[in-house]
Amino acid sequence: ETDTMLLSLYIVNKSGGLIYHRDFSSLVKLDTNDTLRLGSIWHSLHAISSQLSPVPGCKGIELLEAETFDLHNFQTPTGIKFFAVAQCKSPGVDRFLRRVYNLYADYVLKNPFYELDMPIRCELFDVHLSNEVNSTMKG
Repeated sequence: ETDTMLLSLYIVNKSGGLIYHRDFSSLVKLDTNDTLRLGSIWHSLHAISSQLSPVPGCKGIELLEAETFDLHNFQTPTGIKFFAVAQCKSPGVDRFLRRVYNLYADYVLKNPFYELDMPIRCELFDVHLSNEVNSTMKG
């Protein structure tokens, strides 16, 4: 079994706006504009894929496997997308995204100063996310 190697995490609101981004590796070298563009493009691709699918009730792309990375997506019932870029065949990324969603619910949505769909700036979320990333990468 291979180790999980998370490269980055993105959270995109239901309108396609990037509300959170964090890199976990020095291998990733995207500037701010590229991260915003990636969030928006993924939102659009996800929407188009659910419309083009021949399978009724398709919720869109959940995993995109590229030659050098995998992109895992988890969409909440309210339309917020959590997606992580990881090394190919990394195990446990889907579980990681669901745990990040729980952290988001606990430390962002319950924060009285957070405005829905705005960029996430919450220290407790960052601290707990770091712990989650460390435990996921250790396996």
